[in-house]
Amino acid sequence: MAIERTLSIIKPDATRRNLTGQINARFEDAGLRIVAQKRIQLTLEQAQGFYAVHNERAFFYDLCNFMISGQVVAQVLEGKDAIAKNREVMGATNPANADEGTIRKDFAESIEANSVHGSDALDTAAWEISYFFSQIEIVG
Repeated sequence: MAIERTLSIIKPDATRRNLTGQINARFEDAGLRIVAQKRIQLTLEQAQGFYAVHNERAFFYDLCNFMISGQVVAQVLEGKDAIAKNREVMGATNPANADEGTIRKDFAESIEANSVHGSDALDTAAWEISYFFSQIEIVG
């Protein structure tokens, strides 16, 4: 098992309901360390840049508008197989399909307002982390 880093975003639906601490406790209980963190308000241009891979999809504009609707917490999680572990803790993208006890099952309001984002692969994680953080901001 390799030590990895992955990007995690706590989305506006969760920050609006003050769930940041509860969500982070789940990551930490799963053995992931938060090695960088910032609370930000994304601009439309930043959201569109981050989600550019989806720009041809029907949900792109709704997703971007949702992500700018409130503050988000961008963070870097580190640990053994962090990408897979984070995705396990988050649960399926659609909360209706998420396992009991996962973040999305317990906190998501909908498939779009599903409380958290996490990288899906090593190359994606590297790009996503660099989108929000410089190396000097990551400790650990």
